Amino acid sequence: MEHLLDKLLRNAESDLYPCHMPGHKRTGWGELPAQLYKMDITEIDGFDNLHQPEGILLELQKKAARMCGAEETFYLINGSTGGILSAVSAALPVGGHILMARNCHRSAYHAAYLRNLKISYLYPQVLREYDILEAITPVQVKKNLDKTPDAGAVLVVSPTYEGRIADIAGIAETVHDRGLPLIVDEAHGAHLGFSSQVHENSCRQGADLVIQSAHKTLPALTQTALLHVNGERIDRELLKRFLRIYQSSSPSYLLMASIDNTLQYLERDGERAFAEFRKRYDGMRERLSQCRVLRFLPVDEKRQDIGKLLISVKNTEMTGRQLYDILLNRYRIQPEMAAESYVLAMFTINDRQEGFDRMAEALLETDSRLKQVKGPSLEICPDPSRKDAVCSESIGMEAAGLAEAWDGCKEEVCLKDSAGRLSGEFINLYPPGIPLLVPGEKITEELCRRIFSSLRQGLTVQGVNLRDGKQMVSVLRTGDFEKEIL
Repeated sequence: MEHLLDKLLRNAESDLYPCHMPGHKRTGWGELPAQLYKMDITEIDGFDNLHQPEGILLELQKKAARMCGAEETFYLINGSTGGILSAVSAALPVGGHILMARNCHRSAYHAAYLRNLKISYLYPQVLREYDILEAITPVQVKKNLDKTPDAGAVLVVSPTYEGRIADIAGIAETVHDRGLPLIVDEAHGAHLGFSSQVHENSCRQGADLVIQSAHKTLPALTQTALLHVNGERIDRELLKRFLRIYQSSSPSYLLMASIDNTLQYLERDGERAFAEFRKRYDGMRERLSQCRVLRFLPVDEKRQDIGKLLISVKNTEMTGRQLYDILLNRYRIQPEMAAESYVLAMFTINDRQEGFDRMAEALLETDSRLKQVKGPSLEICPDPSRKDAVCSESIGMEAAGLAEAWDGCKEEVCLKDSAGRLSGEFINLYPPGIPLLVPGEKITEELCRRIFSSLRQGLTVQGVNLRDGKQMVSVLRTGDFEKEIL
């Protein structure tokens, strides 16, 4: 089968003169490698068109579908964001009702806003020992569908940002019993299903639409992703329409070649690569079991993906940001992100042994200098049907509709004075981009304290603006609209 990278390389070395876009004319300049310019083309003869594929891109997408267990697959060149926007838009009409996990990425909320959807939330349990949100369960989905009989689709996240795996087969069965489509944001699970060393992907567990970021957990270039479709619950022509709307009409052939190149590598060497990865990862985890104070989210064959190393500093005198800075500045290791009580590091099949060794040595040495302080024991909120028992301290609770609130009249107030008001903007830690507050949600004292704590620790909090030395947030303007809701 012909591969896109080979075709681009042949074209780059040919004598064909480019009297077409892009304006660099396949000639390198500046500091970027000349080879990038030589392979950067537009939809010229022989290279097909992503938005109406009939040649090589059609065949490559068919191959991706076969490899991932989907009936149809689409290349995405602006990340999972474009896939989520398209999937939600195709699954529901304007003004429809979506049941979605509250730990979704911001792009899911943007899709709901653009389609003016009514949102009902699935609130995850909290794994309090590690301060992270759990994956949604089939029981939660069933209970909430019973409460929302007019829901038109269900959207869940699996794996979560921290690697928690949902029972997608069970959720799919529950959702399909109601005749509804299941959308799975599998942005952090593009590696799933390619080896016995990792969990199965959502395509093979019954999901109707699955969105994967190839660049997050596979060796593909940033912005590359895949959208998989199964079954007849989704109008595929409508889906293609939204893909044309939400994606560039000038897709990058370098990005598409990166997807093809990654899948070619997995087809040829995937089982070996994942076996080596698992051996190296498990070896690092074995060394880290010697830590006295630092704790690590266990790898679970059913509920926890490998590759996400969550390093908890709870019960120590250190914050997540302090450990992050130590790893970065003292050991020259760049983690994925820092939260208040943990650091998240990511490992993939492209990590060298050096990376595993350096992380183990850095954490063992850091652990040897830490003192243990008494802290809370493991507690998972027992009743996911009770909002106040699940996420009230972690994320906001809906008080007004997203679209109505985001488009409403707003004003800025000091963060310290915002408790009791309704948020007028998204507020979230970045990464990962999961909102602490969505427009229309009530700002509680607990959330204020969490935001202040995150800011004091130096974490990146989007949605809080510094004005004349004051931390300001956007809230809905007090008036009939807010009084009616409250």
